[in-house]
Amino acid sequence: MSRFSAPIAEQIWDMKYRLKEADGTPIDGTVEDTWRRIARALAQEEKDPALWEDRFYAALEDFKYLPAGRITAGAGTGRSVTLFNCFVMGTIPDTMEGIFQGLKEAALTMQQGGGIGYDFSTIRPRGAEVKSVAADASGPLSFMDVWDAMCRTIMSAGSRRGAMMATMRCDHPDIEAFIEAKKDPARLRMFNLSVLVTDAFMAAVKADGPWELIFDGKVYKTLQAQDLWNRIMRSTFDVAEPGVIFIDRINAMNNLAYCETIAATNPCGEQPLPPYGACLLGSINLPTLVAKPFEKGAKIDLKALDDLVRMAVRMMDNVVDASRFPLPEQAQEAQAKRRIGLGVTGLADALLMLGLRYGSEEAAAKTEEWMHAIARAAYLASVDLAKEKGAFPLFDAEKYLASGSLRHMDDDVKAAIRQHGIRNALLTSIAPTGTISLYAGNVSSGIEPVFAYAYTRKVLQKDGSRTEEEVVDYAVRLWSEKNGDADLPDYFVNAQTLPPLDHVRMQAAAQKWIDSSISKTINCPEDISFEDFKDVYMAAWDQGCKGCTTYRPNAVTGSVLTVSEQAEATPSEAPQQATGNGAEVVYLSEPLDRPAALEGQTYKVKWPGSEHALYITINDIIIAGHRRPFEVFINSKNMEHFAWTVALTRMVSAVFRRGGDISFVVEELKAVFDPRGGAWMKGKYIPSILAAIGGVIEEHLISIGFIEGEGMGLKTDPKAEVAVIGTKARACSSCGSYDLRMVEGCMTCASCGFSKCG
Repeated sequence: MSRFSAPIAEQIWDMKYRLKEADGTPIDGTVEDTWRRIARALAQEEKDPALWEDRFYAALEDFKYLPAGRITAGAGTGRSVTLFNCFVMGTIPDTMEGIFQGLKEAALTMQQGGGIGYDFSTIRPRGAEVKSVAADASGPLSFMDVWDAMCRTIMSAGSRRGAMMATMRCDHPDIEAFIEAKKDPARLRMFNLSVLVTDAFMAAVKADGPWELIFDGKVYKTLQAQDLWNRIMRSTFDVAEPGVIFIDRINAMNNLAYCETIAATNPCGEQPLPPYGACLLGSINLPTLVAKPFEKGAKIDLKALDDLVRMAVRMMDNVVDASRFPLPEQAQEAQAKRRIGLGVTGLADALLMLGLRYGSEEAAAKTEEWMHAIARAAYLASVDLAKEKGAFPLFDAEKYLASGSLRHMDDDVKAAIRQHGIRNALLTSIAPTGTISLYAGNVSSGIEPVFAYAYTRKVLQKDGSRTEEEVVDYAVRLWSEKNGDADLPDYFVNAQTLPPLDHVRMQAAAQKWIDSSISKTINCPEDISFEDFKDVYMAAWDQGCKGCTTYRPNAVTGSVLTVSEQAEATPSEAPQQATGNGAEVVYLSEPLDRPAALEGQTYKVKWPGSEHALYITINDIIIAGHRRPFEVFINSKNMEHFAWTVALTRMVSAVFRRGGDISFVVEELKAVFDPRGGAWMKGKYIPSILAAIGGVIEEHLISIGFIEGEGMGLKTDPKAEVAVIGTKARACSSCGSYDLRMVEGCMTCASCGFSKCG
């Protein structure tokens, strides 16, 4: 009998977590094999592996403890991979050499799949003097563009993950440009942006006082703090970024404030980390611990919760030793502090099982109770590990216990830490769990409300056909099993209808017992007033949150689809036309047929170091009196090029034949970098032979009048966006479906589970 409670869960496991041979042959025959693989791998770090393997397996069984996806997919595989999810890179020196050394380190980390964070506040502002070369600085945003291009290049080389966080202090002279940067829909798309907001700035906002923008002791500009705050608010109201990180609060509440300073977070914000900081993640699946769900006396089994947390902490501590790291500095940082990030998923479902409305005062109180129980168990488990294996190397009892985050902790826990030390410097975090929540049977994600109680998902079958299946929330499925077709009670609320301030209440309730931070998105209705929107952020500040991220549907990032909107998001079967300044662009649901004869042009490209030239032929078709490219042929006597030139010929021609504005092909090819180096051609540096082909196609498109000039091609495929109720819905970059939704600060696909933070 399958352990999976929903088809989507088994599909996610098979696609993302099941160990397979290189040719796709499964090694994990069942999900039990996956659990056994993880348990055995982590038990190897114990003195008596046989004693712990079954205990670890029992924690994983039935999806009770959910290690983060990187652990589930990588542990016990024998592959050279990192099991850590979150990294903050080293401090960026304000030198050209240091900046590009940082770029190299970021590329190496992302190549292994890690999400990274960077503080760009250390780079001098645009226009500042660079004495060594008698020039003006280009500023941090110009270097962020370089990082963005690097991330796209790493992704094009095969990695599907490419998440980055960029932070900038609220007193940096370029902060206004940073705030506005993502209003350009083509810029910095690989980054999440957050402003590092200080206590002094918030005091100035509340007092309507002046605020100075400073770098290296020099005041570049003075403005009213409220004006800068309103610019932050207006940008996130319009385009959902930047987020806000209350950085002084984070440092004041950090257990390790005595030996580190934090200036950045991982991409989704749940892990504020120091330079080269690294953290691994895992979640307690709360609904699996509810006794008598939807009955009188329903409750979390607190003894089972305590036991599970203690086992999860031990397993996660072992991951620190079992994992590999992209950089030696990251390994050293992880070993010195042994940070872990244990959190929860399914909070909203667990509250529903107790008859509590997410966002209510009762639900917030229950959330705080559960988080307290988890924190207490985690800290005591880490104390026990310190007795057995030793405290983390940088432990200092008096300094550690003086940290702000321990002020709420029980006295007996603090006494145990003072006497025995603690194995892990920080223990709790609430991370994005979109994919692992689907894998666990579609429980609600993290501490988010339920997004939708049911929706229809299109599934691509092996024969190429698509079928539809209904995906039902875990708690709703359980309710239906107990109550048949009875209507859902009033306390079943979802992310679409929940007032934003109820989100804040739940985040604040959880934050009290989370020593790191929380990845959470506060969904706001499109028609929320600007003043009410600003109140959300001020409430997050006033209630003790460490940061705030909102999502309001907008024209740049798109709308979060609701169930009723999904049908409208399906592209029309009929051809669509859009008329711009140039040629008429026709979008087709079926590829164009090839006429018997076509006119075209052949171009010769001689790539340095290659014995034979490439010959690129582009043939055109006439539609409505306008010439447009129809197919491309790439030929060379160099047999080394044969396979990829045939593949490129077939793929680009297929794109051309579907109609529409295909100029994005140019920009995609021009963005490809060859790690062996590019070449100078006609006075320009071309980063790869594929980029050279892109340049030839661009030259042809200009010559036939399809685009106006160099660099005028689209940056993305326009068919990945369709009109939905006055805004745009984006297609998933992994599976192409229109089921994207903002969850825990990351766009997440409900059809395949893909998210760039996952």
